[in-house]
Amino acid sequence: MIRFIIFAILLSVTNLNAQKSQSPHGKLNRPCGECHSTVSWKLSDSTIFKHNSTGFSLVGYHKNVSCKSCHNDLKFVGQNSECTACHVDVHRSELGNDCKRCHDMNSWIITDMKQKHQQTRFPLLGRHAQLDCGTCHERASTYRFAGTPLTCIGCHEPDYRATLNPSHVSELFPVDCRNCHNFTASSWGGSFDHSLTAFPLTGAHRAIICIQCHKNNQFRNLSSECYNCHSADFTTAVLLDHVSAGVSHACQICHSTAAWTPSTFNHASTKFNLTGKHRTISCQSCHVNSNYQLVYSGCYTCHQTDYQNSDNPNHVTGGFSTDCSQCHSTDSWAPATFDHSITKFPLTGQHITTQCLSCHIGGNYQLTYSDCYACHQDDYIRPTDPNHAVANFPHDCSPCHTTSAWSPSTFNHDQQYFRIYSGAHQGKWTLCTDCHTTQSDYKQFSCVDCHEHNQTDMNAKHTDVGNYVYLSSDCFRCHENVK
Repeated sequence: MIRFIIFAILLSVTNLNAQKSQSPHGKLNRPCGECHSTVSWKLSDSTIFKHNSTGFSLVGYHKNVSCKSCHNDLKFVGQNSECTACHVDVHRSELGNDCKRCHDMNSWIITDMKQKHQQTRFPLLGRHAQLDCGTCHERASTYRFAGTPLTCIGCHEPDYRATLNPSHVSELFPVDCRNCHNFTASSWGGSFDHSLTAFPLTGAHRAIICIQCHKNNQFRNLSSECYNCHSADFTTAVLLDHVSAGVSHACQICHSTAAWTPSTFNHASTKFNLTGKHRTISCQSCHVNSNYQLVYSGCYTCHQTDYQNSDNPNHVTGGFSTDCSQCHSTDSWAPATFDHSITKFPLTGQHITTQCLSCHIGGNYQLTYSDCYACHQDDYIRPTDPNHAVANFPHDCSPCHTTSAWSPSTFNHDQQYFRIYSGAHQGKWTLCTDCHTTQSDYKQFSCVDCHEHNQTDMNAKHTDVGNYVYLSSDCFRCHENVK
Protein backbone atom coordinates (compact mmCIF):
# COMPACT_ATOMS: atom_id res chain seq x y z
CA MET A 1 0.00 0.00 0.00
CA ILE A 2 2.80 2.43 0.85
CA ARG A 3 4.51 1.70 -2.43
CA PHE A 4 1.34 2.53 -4.31
CA ILE A 5 1.03 5.89 -2.59
CA ILE A 6 4.69 6.82 -3.37
CA PHE A 7 4.19 5.79 -7.01
CA ALA A 8 1.07 7.95 -7.26
CA ILE A 9 2.91 10.95 -5.89
CA LEU A 10 5.80 10.52 -8.35
CA LEU A 11 3.38 10.10 -11.20
CA SER A 12 1.55 13.25 -10.18
CA VAL A 13 4.82 15.31 -10.14
CA THR A 14 5.78 13.87 -13.51
CA ASN A 15 2.42 14.90 -14.97
CA LEU A 16 2.83 18.42 -13.65
CA ASN A 17 6.25 18.80 -15.28
CA ALA A 18 4.87 17.37 -18.50
CA GLN A 19 2.02 19.92 -18.44
CA LYS A 20 4.47 22.79 -17.81
CA SER A 21 6.60 21.89 -20.78
CA GLN A 22 3.52 21.87 -23.03
CA SER A 23 2.70 25.70 -22.65
CA PRO A 24 0.67 26.93 -25.69
CA HIS A 25 2.86 30.09 -25.84
CA GLY A 26 6.01 28.23 -26.69
CA LYS A 27 9.18 29.95 -25.50
CA LEU A 28 7.48 33.12 -24.28
CA ASN A 29 9.80 34.49 -21.63
CA ARG A 30 7.30 36.51 -19.65
CA PRO A 31 5.63 36.02 -16.22
CA CYS A 32 2.16 34.50 -16.47
CA GLY A 33 0.81 37.19 -14.15
CA GLU A 34 1.09 39.83 -16.95
CA CYS A 35 -1.97 38.24 -18.58
CA HIS A 36 -3.44 35.66 -16.17
CA SER A 37 -4.71 35.87 -12.58
CA THR A 38 -5.23 33.38 -9.76
CA VAL A 39 -8.97 33.83 -10.05
CA SER A 40 -9.20 32.39 -13.50
CA TRP A 41 -6.81 31.19 -16.11
CA LYS A 42 -8.76 33.00 -18.75
CA LEU A 43 -7.91 36.61 -19.58
CA SER A 44 -9.91 39.06 -17.54
CA ASP A 45 -11.48 42.14 -19.16
CA SER A 46 -9.68 44.22 -16.57
CA THR A 47 -6.35 42.73 -17.49
CA ILE A 48 -4.45 45.04 -19.83
CA PHE A 49 -1.31 43.65 -21.29
CA LYS A 50 1.35 46.38 -21.73
CA HIS A 51 1.96 45.84 -25.41
CA ASN A 52 4.38 48.79 -25.66
CA SER A 53 6.85 46.68 -23.65
CA THR A 54 7.25 44.51 -26.75
CA GLY A 55 8.54 47.40 -28.87
CA PHE A 56 5.28 47.66 -30.83
CA SER A 57 2.87 50.06 -29.13
CA LEU A 58 -0.79 49.69 -29.93
CA VAL A 59 -2.10 53.10 -31.00
CA GLY A 60 -4.96 54.30 -33.11
CA TYR A 61 -7.00 51.59 -34.79
CA HIS A 62 -4.66 48.88 -33.49
CA LYS A 63 -6.15 49.38 -30.01
CA ASN A 64 -9.52 48.06 -31.14
CA VAL A 65 -8.56 44.93 -33.00
CA SER A 66 -8.45 41.55 -31.26
CA CYS A 67 -5.16 39.82 -30.57
CA LYS A 68 -6.06 37.06 -33.04
CA SER A 69 -6.22 39.64 -35.88
CA CYS A 70 -2.43 39.85 -35.76
CA HIS A 71 -1.48 36.71 -33.74
CA ASN A 72 -2.71 33.58 -35.58
CA ASP A 73 -1.87 31.29 -32.62
CA LEU A 74 -0.83 31.59 -28.98
CA LYS A 75 2.86 31.66 -29.80
CA PHE A 76 3.59 35.38 -29.69
CA VAL A 77 7.37 35.24 -29.95
CA GLY A 78 8.90 36.14 -33.34
CA GLN A 79 5.88 37.99 -34.67
CA ASN A 80 6.79 40.18 -37.74
CA SER A 81 6.18 43.86 -36.88
CA GLU A 82 6.21 45.13 -40.50
CA CYS A 83 2.95 46.47 -41.91
CA THR A 84 2.97 44.01 -44.81
CA ALA A 85 2.92 41.10 -42.36
CA CYS A 86 -0.73 41.89 -41.71
CA HIS A 87 -1.70 44.18 -44.59
CA VAL A 88 -1.71 43.40 -48.29
CA ASP A 89 0.61 45.82 -50.19
CA VAL A 90 -1.61 47.09 -52.98
CA HIS A 91 1.35 49.04 -54.30
CA ARG A 92 3.25 45.80 -54.94
CA SER A 93 6.37 47.02 -53.09
CA GLU A 94 6.82 49.96 -55.51
CA LEU A 95 6.76 52.42 -52.61
CA GLY A 96 8.74 50.35 -50.09
CA ASN A 97 7.65 48.47 -46.97
CA ASP A 98 7.22 51.46 -44.65
CA CYS A 99 3.50 52.15 -44.92
CA LYS A 100 3.78 54.83 -42.25
CA ARG A 101 5.27 57.20 -44.85
CA CYS A 102 1.72 57.77 -46.10
CA HIS A 103 -0.65 55.95 -43.76
CA ASP A 104 -1.17 56.24 -40.02
CA MET A 105 -2.68 54.03 -37.27
CA ASN A 106 -6.00 55.88 -37.10
CA SER A 107 -7.24 55.08 -40.59
CA TRP A 108 -5.99 53.43 -43.72
CA ILE A 109 -7.37 56.33 -45.73
CA ILE A 110 -4.89 59.18 -46.50
CA THR A 111 -6.33 62.66 -45.94
CA ASP A 112 -3.19 64.79 -46.40
CA MET A 113 -1.58 63.25 -49.45
CA LYS A 114 -0.45 66.62 -50.85
CA GLN A 115 1.43 67.39 -47.66
CA LYS A 116 2.93 63.92 -47.72
CA HIS A 117 3.97 64.53 -51.33
CA GLN A 118 6.31 67.32 -50.16
CA GLN A 119 8.57 64.61 -48.67
CA THR A 120 9.08 62.96 -52.04
CA ARG A 121 11.55 63.84 -54.79
CA PHE A 122 8.86 65.96 -56.44
CA PRO A 123 7.30 68.47 -54.02
CA LEU A 124 4.00 69.87 -55.27
CA LEU A 125 4.31 73.61 -55.88
CA GLY A 126 1.95 76.19 -57.34
CA ARG A 127 -0.56 74.75 -59.79
CA HIS A 128 0.83 71.25 -59.32
CA ALA A 129 -0.67 71.25 -55.83
CA GLN A 130 -4.16 71.88 -57.31
CA LEU A 131 -4.14 68.96 -59.71
CA ASP A 132 -5.84 65.60 -59.16
CA CYS A 133 -3.41 62.76 -58.53
CA GLY A 134 -4.57 60.94 -61.65
CA THR A 135 -3.43 63.85 -63.84
CA CYS A 136 0.18 62.83 -63.35
CA HIS A 137 -0.20 59.31 -61.96
CA GLU A 138 -1.97 57.50 -64.78
CA ARG A 139 -2.12 54.20 -62.79
CA ALA A 140 -3.44 55.82 -59.61
CA SER A 141 -6.70 53.85 -59.87
CA THR A 142 -4.73 50.64 -59.35
CA TYR A 143 -2.64 52.20 -56.55
CA ARG A 144 0.46 52.24 -58.77
CA PHE A 145 2.52 55.41 -58.45
CA ALA A 146 6.09 54.38 -59.23
CA GLY A 147 7.66 55.36 -62.55
CA THR A 148 6.00 58.80 -62.75
CA PRO A 149 8.40 61.24 -64.56
CA LEU A 150 10.21 63.77 -62.41
CA THR A 151 11.18 66.10 -65.29
CA CYS A 152 8.96 68.71 -66.92
CA ILE A 153 9.26 67.18 -70.36
CA GLY A 154 8.07 63.84 -68.95
CA CYS A 155 4.56 65.30 -68.60
CA HIS A 156 4.71 68.33 -70.87
CA GLU A 157 6.29 66.93 -74.02
CA PRO A 158 3.02 67.38 -75.96
CA ASP A 159 2.96 71.06 -74.92
CA TYR A 160 6.62 71.42 -75.93
CA ARG A 161 6.06 69.98 -79.41
CA ALA A 162 2.79 71.77 -80.05
CA THR A 163 4.11 75.25 -79.19
CA LEU A 164 4.75 77.27 -82.38
CA ASN A 165 5.12 80.80 -81.03
CA PRO A 166 8.00 80.33 -80.69
CA SER A 167 8.62 76.87 -82.06
CA HIS A 168 10.39 75.03 -79.27
CA VAL A 169 11.42 72.17 -81.53
CA SER A 170 12.92 74.13 -84.44
CA GLU A 171 14.63 76.62 -82.10
CA LEU A 172 16.06 73.76 -80.05
CA PHE A 173 14.68 75.13 -76.80
CA PRO A 174 15.89 73.29 -73.69
CA VAL A 175 13.50 70.65 -72.38
CA ASP A 176 13.77 72.08 -68.85
CA CYS A 177 10.53 74.07 -68.94
CA ARG A 178 11.50 75.97 -65.79
CA ASN A 179 13.76 78.23 -67.86
CA CYS A 180 10.66 80.02 -69.12
CA HIS A 181 7.67 78.67 -67.19
CA ASN A 182 6.95 78.48 -63.48
CA PHE A 183 4.62 76.61 -61.16
CA THR A 184 2.90 79.67 -59.70
CA ALA A 185 1.68 81.30 -62.93
CA SER A 186 -2.06 81.26 -63.53
CA SER A 187 -1.44 79.92 -67.02
CA TRP A 188 1.23 78.10 -69.00
CA GLY A 189 2.44 81.49 -70.31
CA GLY A 190 6.21 81.92 -70.25
CA SER A 191 8.21 83.95 -67.75
CA PHE A 192 11.68 83.56 -69.21
CA ASP A 193 14.46 85.19 -67.19
CA HIS A 194 16.39 87.05 -69.88
CA SER A 195 19.14 87.93 -67.39
CA LEU A 196 20.38 84.37 -67.80
CA THR A 197 21.42 85.21 -71.35
CA ALA A 198 24.20 87.44 -72.66
CA PHE A 199 21.63 90.22 -73.17
CA PRO A 200 19.85 91.13 -69.89
CA LEU A 201 16.73 93.21 -70.45
CA THR A 202 16.73 96.69 -68.89
CA GLY A 203 14.60 99.81 -69.20
CA ALA A 204 12.06 99.84 -72.04
CA HIS A 205 13.35 96.47 -73.28
CA ARG A 206 11.54 94.80 -70.39
CA ALA A 207 8.11 95.97 -71.56
CA ILE A 208 8.21 94.99 -75.25
CA ILE A 209 6.97 91.64 -76.53
CA CYS A 210 9.48 89.00 -77.52
CA ILE A 211 8.67 88.93 -81.25
CA GLN A 212 9.72 92.57 -81.67
CA CYS A 213 13.31 91.41 -81.39
CA HIS A 214 12.89 87.70 -82.06
CA LYS A 215 11.29 88.07 -85.47
CA ASN A 216 10.28 84.97 -87.40
CA ASN A 217 10.64 83.00 -84.15
CA GLN A 218 14.40 83.31 -84.28
CA PHE A 219 15.78 82.89 -80.79
CA ARG A 220 19.29 81.66 -81.53
CA ASN A 221 22.39 83.37 -82.88
CA LEU A 222 20.90 86.87 -82.59
CA SER A 223 23.29 89.82 -82.47
CA SER A 224 23.30 91.77 -79.22
CA GLU A 225 24.26 94.99 -81.03
CA CYS A 226 21.66 97.78 -80.79
CA TYR A 227 21.82 98.37 -84.54
CA ASN A 228 20.42 94.88 -85.14
CA CYS A 229 17.01 96.10 -83.93
CA HIS A 230 17.38 99.86 -84.31
CA SER A 231 18.70 100.14 -87.88
CA ALA A 232 15.47 101.88 -88.92
CA ASP A 233 15.83 104.44 -86.11
CA PHE A 234 19.42 105.00 -87.19
CA THR A 235 18.70 105.63 -90.87
CA THR A 236 15.59 107.80 -90.33
CA ALA A 237 16.99 110.08 -87.61
CA VAL A 238 16.00 113.67 -88.46
CA LEU A 239 17.58 115.91 -85.84
CA LEU A 240 20.95 114.40 -86.68
CA ASP A 241 21.48 112.56 -89.94
CA HIS A 242 23.30 109.56 -88.54
CA VAL A 243 24.21 108.18 -91.94
CA SER A 244 25.82 111.30 -93.46
CA ALA A 245 27.41 112.21 -90.13
CA GLY A 246 29.05 108.81 -89.90
CA VAL A 247 27.65 108.18 -86.44
CA SER A 248 28.75 104.93 -84.81
CA HIS A 249 26.37 101.97 -84.82
CA ALA A 250 26.98 101.63 -81.07
CA CYS A 251 23.71 103.29 -80.11
CA GLN A 252 24.47 103.05 -76.37
CA ILE A 253 26.98 105.90 -76.72
CA CYS A 254 24.09 108.37 -77.01
CA HIS A 255 20.93 106.41 -76.20
CA SER A 256 19.85 104.37 -73.20
CA THR A 257 17.36 101.57 -72.71
CA ALA A 258 15.28 103.85 -70.47
CA ALA A 259 14.21 105.94 -73.49
CA TRP A 260 15.38 106.23 -77.09
CA THR A 261 14.92 110.01 -76.95
CA PRO A 262 16.30 112.35 -75.85
CA SER A 263 19.81 111.11 -76.49
CA THR A 264 22.31 111.39 -73.68
CA PHE A 265 25.69 111.52 -75.40
CA ASN A 266 28.52 111.90 -72.92
CA HIS A 267 30.80 114.44 -74.55
CA ALA A 268 33.38 113.84 -71.81
CA SER A 269 34.20 110.57 -73.54
CA THR A 270 35.71 112.61 -76.38
CA LYS A 271 38.80 114.82 -76.37
CA PHE A 272 36.60 117.91 -75.91
CA ASN A 273 34.76 117.91 -72.60
CA LEU A 274 31.78 120.29 -72.51
CA THR A 275 31.76 122.88 -69.72
CA GLY A 276 29.90 126.12 -69.05
CA LYS A 277 27.86 127.48 -71.98
CA HIS A 278 29.07 124.67 -74.20
CA ARG A 279 26.72 122.33 -72.31
CA THR A 280 23.55 124.26 -73.27
CA ILE A 281 24.09 125.05 -76.94
CA SER A 282 22.74 122.80 -79.68
CA CYS A 283 25.02 120.23 -81.25
CA GLN A 284 24.63 121.85 -84.68
CA SER A 285 26.18 125.10 -83.40
CA CYS A 286 29.56 123.41 -83.53
CA HIS A 287 28.85 120.44 -85.74
CA VAL A 288 27.85 122.46 -88.78
CA ASN A 289 26.33 120.46 -91.64
CA SER A 290 26.16 117.42 -89.31
CA ASN A 291 29.93 117.10 -89.29
CA TYR A 292 30.55 114.95 -86.22
CA GLN A 293 34.05 113.97 -87.24
CA LEU A 294 35.58 117.27 -86.13
CA VAL A 295 39.16 117.35 -84.95
CA TYR A 296 39.63 120.37 -82.71
CA SER A 297 43.03 121.99 -82.35
CA GLY A 298 41.72 124.76 -80.09
CA CYS A 299 38.93 127.26 -79.43
CA TYR A 300 39.83 129.09 -82.64
CA THR A 301 38.20 126.31 -84.67
CA CYS A 302 34.74 127.51 -83.62
CA HIS A 303 35.53 131.07 -82.51
CA GLN A 304 37.51 132.31 -85.53
CA THR A 305 34.79 134.83 -86.36
CA ASP A 306 34.75 136.14 -82.77
CA TYR A 307 38.52 136.47 -82.88
CA GLN A 308 38.60 138.38 -86.16
CA ASN A 309 35.70 140.72 -85.29
CA SER A 310 36.98 141.70 -81.85
CA ASP A 311 37.96 145.40 -81.83
CA ASN A 312 38.29 146.12 -78.13
CA PRO A 313 41.01 145.10 -78.32
CA ASN A 314 41.65 144.13 -81.93
CA HIS A 315 42.88 140.57 -81.68
CA VAL A 316 44.32 140.47 -85.20
CA THR A 317 46.42 143.65 -85.07
CA GLY A 318 47.31 142.92 -81.47
CA GLY A 319 48.76 139.59 -82.50
CA PHE A 320 46.70 137.82 -79.87
CA SER A 321 47.14 134.12 -79.32
CA THR A 322 44.45 131.94 -80.86
CA ASP A 323 44.24 130.08 -77.56
CA CYS A 324 41.07 131.82 -76.42
CA SER A 325 41.20 130.16 -72.99
CA GLN A 326 43.90 132.62 -71.89
CA CYS A 327 41.31 135.43 -71.71
CA HIS A 328 37.89 133.81 -72.14
CA SER A 329 36.05 131.05 -70.29
CA THR A 330 33.28 128.67 -71.29
CA ASP A 331 30.97 130.32 -68.74
CA SER A 332 30.86 133.54 -70.77
CA TRP A 333 32.68 134.81 -73.85
CA ALA A 334 32.58 138.39 -72.51
CA PRO A 335 33.94 140.02 -70.48
CA ALA A 336 37.39 138.56 -70.95
CA THR A 337 39.22 137.39 -67.87
CA PHE A 338 42.87 137.48 -68.91
CA ASP A 339 45.18 136.57 -66.03
CA HIS A 340 47.93 139.19 -66.28
CA SER A 341 49.89 137.43 -63.55
CA ILE A 342 51.03 134.82 -66.09
CA THR A 343 53.01 137.57 -67.83
CA LYS A 344 56.18 139.30 -66.66
CA PHE A 345 54.11 142.24 -65.46
CA PRO A 346 51.55 141.14 -62.81
CA LEU A 347 48.88 143.78 -62.20
CA THR A 348 48.55 145.24 -58.70
CA GLY A 349 46.88 148.27 -57.15
CA GLN A 350 45.44 150.78 -59.63
CA HIS A 351 46.81 148.74 -62.52
CA ILE A 352 44.07 146.14 -61.89
CA THR A 353 41.24 148.59 -62.71
CA THR A 354 42.99 150.48 -65.49
CA GLN A 355 41.66 149.92 -69.01
CA CYS A 356 43.85 147.68 -71.15
CA LEU A 357 44.17 150.33 -73.87
CA SER A 358 45.62 152.82 -71.37
CA CYS A 359 48.82 150.82 -71.52
CA HIS A 360 48.38 148.86 -74.71
CA ILE A 361 48.06 151.96 -76.91
CA GLY A 362 47.10 151.31 -80.48
CA GLY A 363 46.19 147.73 -79.65
CA ASN A 364 49.81 146.84 -79.03
CA TYR A 365 49.69 143.77 -76.81
CA GLN A 366 53.22 142.69 -77.60
CA LEU A 367 54.77 145.20 -75.23
CA THR A 368 58.05 144.40 -73.51
CA TYR A 369 58.32 146.42 -70.33
CA SER A 370 61.67 147.13 -68.69
CA ASP A 371 60.41 149.69 -66.12
CA CYS A 372 57.54 152.00 -65.17
CA TYR A 373 58.83 154.73 -67.45
CA ALA A 374 57.28 153.05 -70.51
CA CYS A 375 53.81 154.12 -69.34
CA HIS A 376 54.66 156.95 -66.93
CA GLN A 377 56.97 159.01 -69.14
CA ASP A 378 54.52 161.94 -69.11
CA ASP A 379 54.37 161.85 -65.31
CA TYR A 380 58.17 161.77 -65.18
CA ILE A 381 58.79 164.81 -67.43
CA ARG A 382 55.94 166.89 -65.97
CA PRO A 383 57.40 170.03 -64.22
CA THR A 384 57.12 169.21 -60.54
CA ASP A 385 59.07 169.65 -57.40
CA PRO A 386 61.37 167.97 -57.81
CA ASN A 387 61.71 168.03 -61.56
CA HIS A 388 62.48 164.41 -62.32
CA ALA A 389 63.97 165.06 -65.73
CA VAL A 390 66.19 167.93 -64.64
CA ALA A 391 67.22 166.09 -61.52
CA ASN A 392 68.04 163.03 -63.60
CA PHE A 393 65.87 160.77 -61.46
CA PRO A 394 66.05 157.08 -62.36
CA HIS A 395 63.30 155.68 -64.57
CA ASP A 396 62.50 153.12 -61.93
CA CYS A 397 59.55 154.85 -60.28
CA SER A 398 59.02 152.16 -57.62
CA PRO A 399 61.35 153.68 -54.94
CA CYS A 400 58.99 156.67 -54.59
CA HIS A 401 55.70 155.61 -56.15
CA THR A 402 53.39 152.58 -55.71
CA THR A 403 50.71 151.02 -57.88
CA SER A 404 48.12 151.92 -55.25
CA ALA A 405 48.50 155.67 -56.00
CA TRP A 406 50.92 157.72 -58.10
CA SER A 407 50.78 160.57 -55.63
CA PRO A 408 51.68 161.38 -53.06
CA SER A 409 55.01 159.71 -53.53
CA THR A 410 56.17 157.43 -50.75
CA PHE A 411 59.93 158.10 -50.78
CA ASN A 412 61.12 157.65 -47.17
CA HIS A 413 64.12 159.96 -46.65
CA ASP A 414 64.48 158.97 -43.00
CA GLN A 415 64.89 155.24 -43.64
CA GLN A 416 66.80 155.34 -46.91
CA TYR A 417 69.28 158.17 -46.19
CA PHE A 418 69.16 160.34 -43.06
CA ARG A 419 66.37 161.93 -41.07
CA ILE A 420 64.91 165.17 -42.41
CA TYR A 421 61.42 164.59 -41.13
CA SER A 422 62.55 164.00 -37.57
CA GLY A 423 65.48 164.82 -35.32
CA ALA A 424 67.52 168.02 -35.77
CA HIS A 425 66.39 168.57 -39.39
CA GLN A 426 62.67 168.37 -38.65
CA GLY A 427 61.03 171.65 -39.76
CA LYS A 428 64.37 173.18 -40.94
CA TRP A 429 63.73 172.88 -44.67
CA THR A 430 61.02 173.78 -47.12
CA LEU A 431 62.02 172.46 -50.51
CA CYS A 432 64.22 169.59 -51.57
CA THR A 433 66.40 172.18 -53.34
CA ASP A 434 67.26 173.71 -49.96
CA CYS A 435 69.82 170.94 -49.57
CA HIS A 436 70.00 169.51 -53.08
CA THR A 437 71.25 172.68 -54.73
CA THR A 438 72.42 170.82 -57.80
CA GLN A 439 69.07 169.94 -59.30
CA SER A 440 70.64 167.85 -62.01
CA ASP A 441 72.00 165.49 -59.41
CA TYR A 442 70.09 164.79 -56.22
CA LYS A 443 72.92 162.61 -55.03
CA GLN A 444 74.78 165.85 -54.12
CA PHE A 445 73.76 168.08 -51.26
CA SER A 446 75.24 170.93 -49.17
CA CYS A 447 75.24 171.33 -45.41
CA VAL A 448 77.05 174.67 -45.12
CA ASP A 449 74.47 176.55 -47.13
CA CYS A 450 72.18 176.23 -44.17
CA HIS A 451 74.59 175.97 -41.27
CA GLU A 452 76.99 178.68 -39.82
CA HIS A 453 80.07 177.48 -41.65
CA ASN A 454 80.65 178.29 -45.27
CA GLN A 455 83.12 176.68 -47.57
CA THR A 456 85.73 179.50 -47.22
CA ASP A 457 85.67 179.40 -43.46
CA MET A 458 85.80 175.68 -43.49
CA ASN A 459 88.93 175.70 -45.60
CA ALA A 460 90.65 178.35 -43.47
CA LYS A 461 89.94 176.60 -40.21
CA HIS A 462 91.19 173.25 -41.36
CA THR A 463 94.63 174.22 -42.77
CA ASP A 464 96.20 171.94 -40.19
CA VAL A 465 95.01 169.00 -42.16
CA GLY A 466 96.65 170.08 -45.37
CA ASN A 467 94.09 172.64 -46.51
CA TYR A 468 91.82 169.70 -47.20
CA VAL A 469 88.69 170.74 -49.04
CA TYR A 470 85.85 168.93 -47.36
CA LEU A 471 82.87 167.83 -49.35
CA SER A 472 79.54 168.76 -47.95
CA SER A 473 78.84 165.22 -46.97
CA ASP A 474 82.00 165.11 -44.88
CA CYS A 475 80.26 167.12 -42.19
CA PHE A 476 78.91 163.85 -40.89
CA ARG A 477 82.40 162.83 -39.90
CA CYS A 478 82.24 165.32 -37.08
CA HIS A 479 78.59 166.11 -36.75
CA GLU A 480 77.17 162.61 -36.50
CA ASN A 481 74.49 163.75 -34.14
CA VAL A 482 72.66 165.44 -36.99
CA LYS A 483 71.48 162.05 -38.06
